[in-house]
Amino acid sequence: MKIGILGTGRMGVRLAAMYARAGHEVVLGSRDTARARGIAAGLDLPGLAAGDYDQALDAPVVLPAIFLRDGLLTLLEPLRATLAGKILIDITNPFNDDYSDFITPWDTSGAERIAEALPDTRVVGAFKNVWWEVFDAPDFGGLVSDVYVVSDDEDAKRRVIGLGAGTPFRYVDAGRLANARTVERMTLLSGELGTRLGYFPRMNYTLLGKTWRPGQADDTVGALIARPGGAE
Repeated sequence: MKIGILGTGRMGVRLAAMYARAGHEVVLGSRDTARARGIAAGLDLPGLAAGDYDQALDAPVVLPAIFLRDGLLTLLEPLRATLAGKILIDITNPFNDDYSDFITPWDTSGAERIAEALPDTRVVGAFKNVWWEVFDAPDFGGLVSDVYVVSDDEDAKRRVIGLGAGTPFRYVDAGRLANARTVERMTLLSGELGTRLGYFPRMNYTLLGKTWRPGQADDTVGALIARPGGAE
């Protein structure tokens, strides 16, 4: 699959490298093509090429690595026709300038704002919970980090999850696009907690669990209740 990355910041470059290493054709697009060429030459990865935004936008999958606060919607709205029918992977969180809060209200998300601006684009939210440092060192003592993937377009969501094959993450179908509200807010909370604990930005989520059958009794409490004269 060909993926066009818009932006050469710390997330855009890391995602471009990750997807190239997984065998995809990636165009790292920048307003400053000389910067993009320098980064691509330094990474020296098969499948990774540098270009401008127009060349990146030519891909069937587009990933803008630009904050809402920095004018993402202003950039995207004139591109409605160009992005119609394409998959857009939204990785951003709507942080304010000092990362202390969001610029969006509680009843929406950055992903939904993009979908409203681009009604004919197949918007998928992903990587919102992954801090940049995790791409450089994704191993947490053998635990695999999760990427929560949200969209109202089930086929587009499956395709984005499929693009992750060969990358060092587990991709979790996290439901509808509106669930980006929760994923984004969880990331705001994790940033605050991680800073307090000294983990930030070397941290991520993994959802732990065990298969549970409907009606299955709790191993301890269920055994106690089953005994004659057990707890009520």
